[in-house]
Amino acid sequence: MPEFTPQFIDTHGHVNFNAFKDDGGAVIQRALDNGVGIVMPGSQIDTSRRAVEYAERWDHPYIRAAIGLHPIHLEDIQVDESEVEGQIKFHTRKEKFARAQYESLLKSSDKIVAIGEVGLDYWRLPEDPSKKEQYKKLQIDTLISQLDLALDYKNPVIVHCRKAHDDLFSIIANHGITRALTPPGVVHCYTGNKSQLKSFLELGWFIGYNGIIFKMNLEDVIKATPLERILLETDSPYLTPPLPAGALPLALHSFSGGAAKEGRNEPRFVKHVAERVAEIKQISFDEVARQTTENAKRVFRLGN
Repeated sequence: MPEFTPQFIDTHGHVNFNAFKDDGGAVIQRALDNGVGIVMPGSQIDTSRRAVEYAERWDHPYIRAAIGLHPIHLEDIQVDESEVEGQIKFHTRKEKFARAQYESLLKSSDKIVAIGEVGLDYWRLPEDPSKKEQYKKLQIDTLISQLDLALDYKNPVIVHCRKAHDDLFSIIANHGITRALTPPGVVHCYTGNKSQLKSFLELGWFIGYNGIIFKMNLEDVIKATPLERILLETDSPYLTPPLPAGALPLALHSFSGGAAKEGRNEPRFVKHVAERVAEIKQISFDEVARQTTENAKRVFRLGN
């Protein structure tokens, strides 16, 4: 394999999702051609397996998988346009966390670098108080079970958190993963406030930023996050950053090769997130590229 030095690592690109079922390989190749490595998190057992299949097939030091059960897949719910942003809406398939399945998958491949995407999502809580507490308890118990798996195998964790930052902090502050692993993982797609940010940083966790920073006012939070603790993500196929007119299939910073689908995010567009972080922090694009890539290598032990 020729020497590959990544300019960026998309630490959260779901090329293993159905949005890429027809051209996932081409999307991965476009990322590599543009100097971008990828960590692909799973959201349930099928997408976790698919992430591992991609990582095994490519056998590349910067194409890696993560496995886990996302909280939205604990219930049967309709995921509508407000959440998928132009991608195909879908109905979740309810899954109960079965440790034996995930543990077997974890043992099957050395290309798995994290447990994730796991976490808490309080976006649509039931109105009934008792059902609301049951809903939260199921998510919390499932998260703790997956943190236990990560701790047993000394894997960092990719954590999803939406409208649940205080509960998340309470859980990880009291879990052994935070004390046993340095760093323990990343709070992906961070949307909490500065006070919550300080708490997560003090625990040693890294903070992931993606295209959400173009949609929410997170400037003060990004300014307060040390560059040494930032990971860059796309969350593709979601959260597509603004692209210049006529940028598809090409975009800024000399992207090359192949057509991107209208509205669909992909890992090579992580460079736009870096550009915005550099603008907010008033530092150079190259400094953001260098440091966030080193951060990703450290968290996920990449490059071996």
